[in-house]
This record gives sequence, structure tokens and C-alpha cells, in this order.
Amino acid sequence: LSEKGEKEALKLSRWSLNREIKQIDSVKPVTTDPEFKNRHGVFVTITLIDELRGCVGRVEPINILDKEIYDLTLSSALNDPRFPSVDLSIVEQLKIEISILSKPDIFTNIDDIKIGRDGLMVEKADYRGLLLPQVAEEEDWDITTFVSQTCLKAGLPSESWKSEDTILYKFTAQKFSE
Repeated sequence: LSEKGEKEALKLSRWSLNREIKQIDSVKPVTTDPEFKNRHGVFVTITLIDELRGCVGRVEPINILDKEIYDLTLSSALNDPRFPSVDLSIVEQLKIEISILSKPDIFTNIDDIKIGRDGLMVEKADYRGLLLPQVAEEEDWDITTFVSQTCLKAGLPSESWKSEDTILYKFTAQKFSE
């Protein structure tokens, strides 16, 4: 997205919260960047006073970006199983961050990972876990810890990434926030 598109995405995300939680019936913000009509993986993260309050996303989009941002904003606020649903009393205090993902690429050598640039996804049988690029940087992890933590996120043992039947993916993300 362009810089203008990032601002439009954040307005759309905020509008969806206000519409559904605050019940404010207003006109949907205009999205002019052509990327809004394309399909992209996207994650919407909401924080309250710098603490995670919800994060939901899709690697493989179901809808065009415009609709994904709307749906995932609401899922982050209302359906992240780690947190109670956001209510009217805190909506104004929430900060929104959006990460638009590149298509994940399979890789085999963990030395190909660059902390801060790459996000990771691990897949083995029915297990799948993903960590956005900013997580490793925020946690000050090295590459091995990042891959191990992604395995744990998938519900797998931390060393599962070494197994031949585990598939490793990396991706980048365009991250922007309010």
C-alpha cells in the first residue's frame, strides 16, 4: 500500500470498530489505493495501553483487502479467544496496527531468516503456527529462538523445525499503525 493507502486502511479499521461496537452508523471510508481490491494476507493487532488486546489474521485471504481489514479488525476485537470481547468503555483507547503480508515462501536453511524483516510460519501435519516479523525483534530473539517459538505457537515441540516433515515458510509484512 502507498502511504495514503496505509492511512485509508487505518481509517477503515477504526470505522469498523466504531460501527460495530459503538453502533455509530456512518459512511464507510473511501479506499482509493488499487491494492484494496486485491487479495493479501493480513493481520490486525489491537493494543490497550501498549498491551496486546487482540490479534487475528489470515495468511491466505478469503476476500479482497478492503473486506479482510474490516473482518479481521472485528475478529481481533471480538473473537480472539485469549481475551474478552472489547466493549464500549475501551474502544477509544485501543491502538490499531495492520500488517499486510507477502506470499509465504518455503525455505530450509534458517540462516536465510533476517530478524525484523521476516515473519515465520511452521506447518507439520495438522499443526500450524505463525509469528509476525516484529515479534522476534520486540522479544530480542535470535534466529533459533524465533523458529523454536514459532513451533511452540503451532503446538509442536520447539525442535520440530529440524524434522524433515516440518515445512518452514517465511514472509515479509508491511506494518503500520495509528
